[in-house]
Amino acid sequence: MTTDTETVDQAFVEETNEEPRMPGHESQMDDKPEWQPRYPGSGRLKGKVAIVTGADSGIGRATAILFAREGAKVAIAYLEEDDDAQFTADRVADEGSEAILHRGDLGDPDVGKALVDKTIEKWGKLDVLVNNAGEQHPDEDVTDITVQQLQRTFQSNIFSMFYLVQAARPHLKKGAAIVNCTSVTMYKGAPILLDYSATKGAITAFTRSLSENLIEHGIRVNAVAPGPIWTPLNPSGGQPPEKMDDFGKDTPMGRPGQPNEVAPAFLFLACEDSSYMSGQVLHPNGGIVVNG
Repeated sequence: MTTDTETVDQAFVEETNEEPRMPGHESQMDDKPEWQPRYPGSGRLKGKVAIVTGADSGIGRATAILFAREGAKVAIAYLEEDDDAQFTADRVADEGSEAILHRGDLGDPDVGKALVDKTIEKWGKLDVLVNNAGEQHPDEDVTDITVQQLQRTFQSNIFSMFYLVQAARPHLKKGAAIVNCTSVTMYKGAPILLDYSATKGAITAFTRSLSENLIEHGIRVNAVAPGPIWTPLNPSGGQPPEKMDDFGKDTPMGRPGQPNEVAPAFLFLACEDSSYMSGQVLHPNGGIVVNG
């Protein structure tokens, strides 16, 4: 266990070098995740403007493209995978909508503010905020988690949500929706993802509390808790290589989920179909029964 505490007093922690840089490039995966929307659009987000973080790949990509099919203009926030982000933007355009790209680390408060400013400058409003971006680093023992990794994981997964909501709040009007990405690991635990699971618990608590804080203003806040989903995050270092052949097979459905099986949950919570829901969590997790 490291005793180095030099990152504790830093407001921003750079990417850790302990694992490969994540989330990784979807374009380099042999077995590509399924992002394609499954059904024709029905205008459920017509005229809306959405920010989707981590939208270059995986769940974020599937969500951004589905939102576009339903009529939304989408700001695509991503860390550094320019090719993947451009692919998502091109697919948004294919759906007859518009996209802007915003590259940067949302663990830096200035990056989130710049993202919101760019969105408002482009389209003049913000209706839906999807906080999806995150990272994870597997460790067999709690003593293997360094100070840098612990701070970095919390910075990426939960601090970034606070920063982005703070930046977005002045622009969110009655009828707006915030949808956060938590995880099944918050509910059932994950022995090799201690810091990641802890951040997901924080995200769930943040979702419930923020809902209570904003509900009187007509702003709904909900979350989605995916199970094991096939995205670049896991084969790029989010899971040990020896576990990848069996990834998702321990679910009742016996397989990992695909991003386009999760995106509809984000759509439901973003649109008026869920107008009587706030502070809730949906569970696309392959049949794992959890409480809450």
